[in-house]
Amino acid sequence: MKRAKHKVAGTHREAAEAVAVMALSYLAADHEQLGRFLAVTGIGPERIREAARDRSFLAGVLDYLASDEPLLLAFARATELQPAEVAKARAILSDHPDGS
Repeated sequence: MKRAKHKVAGTHREAAEAVAVMALSYLAADHEQLGRFLAVTGIGPERIREAARDRSFLAGVLDYLASDEPLLLAFARATELQPAEVAKARAILSDHPDGS
């Protein structure tokens, strides 16, 4: 039984990571948004690929998105996700209790 539960948690985490990668791709498609994101996070463009493998960085991408409601809503429309799905992915990647 524990093994199945672990598998489900992994599946949720993978889905959350996919949402964060979509968000990062969305930001990268707009040079102005990407520049703002890089300025806020302090990460250089040359490190994005490497950083995208880090769950805490991916959580930070979703934190950034969630901090700007118009951006969040635009991302949700573009990806056909509900803002609540983005929030759940953010909680999962941040290890918040409501994300499991």
